[in-house]
Amino acid sequence: MPDTFSAAALADQLDTQFHAALARRFFSLSPAAGMLAASDWALHLAVSPGKCMALARLALRQSEELAGYARERMTAGADPQLRHGVQPPAQDRRFAAPEWQQWPFNYMHQSFLLTQQWWAAATHGVKGVEKHHENVVAFAARQLLDVFSPGNQLATNPVVLQRTLQQGGANLLRGALNAADDLQRLAAGKPPAGTEDFVVGRDVAVTPGKVVLRNRLVELIQYTPTTEAVHPEPVLIVPAWIMKYYILDLSPHNSLIRYLVDQGHTVFCLSWKNPGYEDRDLGLDDYLKLGFHAALDAVNAIVPKRKVHATGYCLGGTLLAIAAAAMARDGDARLASLSLFAAQTDFSEPGELGLFIDESQVNLLEAQMTQTGYLKASQMAGAFQMLRSYDLLWSRLVNEYLLGERTPMNDLMAWNADATRMPARMHAQYLRRLLLDDDLSRGRYPVGGKPVSLSDITLPIFMVGTLTDHVAPWRSVHKLHHLTTTEITFALTSGGHNAGIVNPPGNPRRHYQLRTRPAGGNYMAPDDWLAAAPAAQGSWWPAWQEWLQARSGKPVAPPHMGARGYKAGADAPGHYVLEK
Repeated sequence: MPDTFSAAALADQLDTQFHAALARRFFSLSPAAGMLAASDWALHLAVSPGKCMALARLALRQSEELAGYARERMTAGADPQLRHGVQPPAQDRRFAAPEWQQWPFNYMHQSFLLTQQWWAAATHGVKGVEKHHENVVAFAARQLLDVFSPGNQLATNPVVLQRTLQQGGANLLRGALNAADDLQRLAAGKPPAGTEDFVVGRDVAVTPGKVVLRNRLVELIQYTPTTEAVHPEPVLIVPAWIMKYYILDLSPHNSLIRYLVDQGHTVFCLSWKNPGYEDRDLGLDDYLKLGFHAALDAVNAIVPKRKVHATGYCLGGTLLAIAAAAMARDGDARLASLSLFAAQTDFSEPGELGLFIDESQVNLLEAQMTQTGYLKASQMAGAFQMLRSYDLLWSRLVNEYLLGERTPMNDLMAWNADATRMPARMHAQYLRRLLLDDDLSRGRYPVGGKPVSLSDITLPIFMVGTLTDHVAPWRSVHKLHHLTTTEITFALTSGGHNAGIVNPPGNPRRHYQLRTRPAGGNYMAPDDWLAAAPAAQGSWWPAWQEWLQARSGKPVAPPHMGARGYKAGADAPGHYVLEK
């Protein structure tokens, strides 16, 4: 029997090593997952003669349309009365420049758009194909087509060709220098050009404060008050550990933390440690215990006998929802309210991020993390780049390497380049228990050995979703409405996962919708909510601040910085945020 166990352990170890090697070879993407999706689609398409006939008819019709478009363009030139052909989606800006209306570039981009339409039809609606496989194949087709987009090639991009003629090729020389600089920085492990202008503690993360707690996982920062009186209930912010906390404390003009402090709130914020190999066994329970609960104990000691406005962003919001459900189950009434920013609690429809989540993919990542002890930031960045390939990859290639124009670095871009790692055990639990199995929304996620239910939460909740979020789609965030009957104020704001949250007052192009469902109120589906919620211009920050103020007591003198057992130590932003 011992030999049998030894052989099984050896086989498991061999499989893990082989899968880890596969992950390195295929950029942390499972080749098996891709082949399963492709074969599922191809086999079902092969046995769907009706679909094949429809695709053939579509191809013939598109060929006729393209030929007719070409004849009109060649005979009428730039006649403004001429039909414009196929229009790209509203968010597709690749062919917006007027140069694309000139022959033969108009023909090229029309051909590309028609090809894109055909592949969209070919990869969707094939009977019998598993939905996840359909999404993967459609996504892969879009990525492959983008490689051959005429906008991404020197010889077929009229804007680049015109610039090259005007500048005698100087743009290409600058582009080559930009590419060489980027490759050199990549090889040396240096951040992108321009990030040196946004040093943490000097240019960003400069709101004054003190570290009042440090353990092996977090530092807790208490921010210095700027008003003579403060709202008595403190605000505790739980950011995601997939990002550095200072996205909420960027430059002074767009720092949410500074905004709250200036509005008379006592603010505390967690700063997560950037884990290394020695932290491989830290799990979600540790993030609850050493993170949220340790911080809450400190806040209770510094601001005694006051309930806390708990606020979570992204995965920090998910962790906070778990903690709040466990506290409600156990009769712990220390929280005054919950605020959740772009945070999912139901992962049944995780959006495009779900393309990278299935059993095969998770198994490959687990094998790789077994060896490294953590998930590298570059592995996560690669997935996000593919989800937004035009914005994060192709537009940069064209602008910086073909047009020779460096995109000016800003604080949000510099923060995005300051990436973090994730411990192996915690990330595996997150992928399996939350993303893959959706245990939280189904009442199966355990805390302290017993499952928690979001339906136990009775605190008032303020939620924020962002319109163009690729990480936590707003309709997925909205699902908390049918998981609990408590009062929920939901704000849907313009922007994406990061820019929608970093949303200071004063920008006239920003807008949001806001609606409150009272406790015990009827459920309203996302699209119905969208049609019914009143719209407002500007930032949602003041609306949230007013919501917090309405649930706070009369102003009091600011608390001391630190308390017994929680001595005010290093200046903000502390040490952990500086770790690479």
